[in-house]
Amino acid sequence: MQIKLEHLKKTYESKQKKDKTQICAVNDVSLDIPENTIFGIIGKSGAGKSSLVRLVSMLEKPDEGAVYYGEKRVDNLSKKELILERRKIGMIFQNFNLFSSRSAGKNVAYPLEIAGVSKDKIHVKVKEMLELVGLGDRENAPISTLSGGQKQRVAIARALATEPSILFCDEATSALDPNTTRQILALIKEIQQKMNLTVVMITHQMEVVRDACESVAVIENGRVVESGKVKEIFTNPQTQTTRDFIKNIAASAESSAQKSGKDGEIVKWTEKFGSYLLHFVGNATGEPILCKMAKEFDVSFNILAAGISHLPDEDVGYMECDISGDDAAVEKAVGWLAQNNVRVQRTKITSM
Repeated sequence: MQIKLEHLKKTYESKQKKDKTQICAVNDVSLDIPENTIFGIIGKSGAGKSSLVRLVSMLEKPDEGAVYYGEKRVDNLSKKELILERRKIGMIFQNFNLFSSRSAGKNVAYPLEIAGVSKDKIHVKVKEMLELVGLGDRENAPISTLSGGQKQRVAIARALATEPSILFCDEATSALDPNTTRQILALIKEIQQKMNLTVVMITHQMEVVRDACESVAVIENGRVVESGKVKEIFTNPQTQTTRDFIKNIAASAESSAQKSGKDGEIVKWTEKFGSYLLHFVGNATGEPILCKMAKEFDVSFNILAAGISHLPDEDVGYMECDISGDDAAVEKAVGWLAQNNVRVQRTKITSM
């Protein structure tokens, strides 16, 4: 199901007793989220992404603007209509939100019980959902005996038990280790394709966007500062916020590589900053393009940071460097890079 947001705005009053100022958590947000896709909403802590998802998922009403599921407006529904419409969505959270007093199967059964489904149908559905998430043998397992990844699988099964059209994932992998995160993301991608779901992933982790999403919106100070296909965002980031997210992936990859002793995604990071950001797509990530450029135009280059992000359909390389030489030669060299599948951005970055 397609989701359309039109000029959403939500303001809260400060919780400080002495401070009655208004905080605009969502400020004129408009987005089109295509159906049958995985769409990411990413932002730093306090950017407004969680407030936005509460509006999109009908947990709160916006002060201004409209939310559409398909052709139907859903932000202004009556209480009875709202209950029925909410059955079309599922939600999974960072902290699982499972009932510790119930077994895995009973947790999956809960939304079906609330919906008044018969016991026989619930029994069949619970088994089906647990099989779907790879926990067919853990129906009677107490929640306390499950690992974090297994708990999230139960939460996913519960969210999908009512056969929703839309699945919201609010920081669904933030409490998991990297390996389990990859497994959960792979599971969500598999389920999305099987069930033709529209999945909205709210996260502060660019790795999640890179590994799972087709499109993404970047949120800062309650506004969408950048949106588009993930490949376009990675190869041509328009804002410093997005560049910071991409750099954080590189820094995390380097740290992981150092800890494991294996080759990671990072070539090298330094404390200095380059004048150019280069983004390589596909085959260009493995070509000695800078060497060819230096020979062709009699310029020199100094690589200060570099890494490769492995998107689902293609590799995208990132490099921060200086290019020096005669001004005219540098301009020609930069133009030549653009003609050879390298996106070039001049930068004035002074800190990381």
